[in-house]
Amino acid sequence: MQEIPKQAFQFVTDGTPVYHMRYGSGHINDTYFVLDITGRAYILQRINQNVFKKPDELMENVRAVTLFVGKQVAESRKALGLVPTKAGDDWLVDDSGDYWRMYYYISDSLCLQQAEHPSDFRESGVAFGNFQRQLADFPAETLNETIVKFHDTPNRYMNFHKVLKADPCGRAALAAKEIEFALAREGYAATLMNLLEKGDLPLRVTHNDTKLNNVLFDRDSRKAVCVVDLDTVMPGLSVNDFGDSIRFGASTGAEDEMDLSKVNFSLPLFEAYTDGFLESCGKSLTQCEIQHLRDGAKMMTLECGLRFLTDFIDGDNYFGAKREGHNLDRCRTQFKLVAEMEKYWDDMQNIIMKEV
Repeated sequence: MQEIPKQAFQFVTDGTPVYHMRYGSGHINDTYFVLDITGRAYILQRINQNVFKKPDELMENVRAVTLFVGKQVAESRKALGLVPTKAGDDWLVDDSGDYWRMYYYISDSLCLQQAEHPSDFRESGVAFGNFQRQLADFPAETLNETIVKFHDTPNRYMNFHKVLKADPCGRAALAAKEIEFALAREGYAATLMNLLEKGDLPLRVTHNDTKLNNVLFDRDSRKAVCVVDLDTVMPGLSVNDFGDSIRFGASTGAEDEMDLSKVNFSLPLFEAYTDGFLESCGKSLTQCEIQHLRDGAKMMTLECGLRFLTDFIDGDNYFGAKREGHNLDRCRTQFKLVAEMEKYWDDMQNIIMKEV
């Protein structure tokens, strides 16, 4: 058995760490399950600085958000909690310059990679709705913008035009239909950013990776416990967090499905998530936010498709590719969902307003 990482001994655990194992299915940070001699469990992580270039700013955000949410929950397992270091800090920088953090382990919980029933997707809506409600009064502007212009869709179009003009791999001709689809919706791309700039949409604390597998569920009841993976928490729009969940979870096909007949936008799944989300945070959202939830869904799906398309033309430098045309396939699934959302546009709004 490998030795327990020495960094684990520099945190204030209830007892001496005696056991550890690799944990989870994430591919970015190094994550370990740690057990101390009293039987208490923890999650130890080394932050990947190749991905997160400003770990101090990332951890400042995590500390601020976990403290704010932690004060609002009656049960400690309803929120992530950082374990302090023996030096009194909320994270550790070791002798090699690596950044480490430790969370209290949330017991009797499980993580789902995909919804096994619509109720699972609804519960993820409850979790991310709670996250919005709990942080509704947090001054979002005080958080660090750890990924600049992350959901600035007009800026994504600027990058797209630069790559399209250069066409470094001669691939643009292979994506003529997708390019036409993207350009036809460029005028729409500024809708949410314009509302933010006018002050109609408020700046919120956003999670920015609102997938099902970033929610912990109670092992017995299958009810949502809390949201995890706060590495991308920063200022943003609530409608985008809502929209990214819909983009990923209300599709009947995989994100890289090659057979587009298997990829459809599911109104029942959209309704399930919307019901859970608005039940949890509807009263803390503004009327403008509620009115533009469906725009969040369409915008996040359009933006994601555009990013896949840009990367395909640019040579698969960002997302990578496991097969020829992989990013073009990913683009096509997203654009198929956009087209179907447009088809069900009125139905989406009717569902939203029914749940308010």
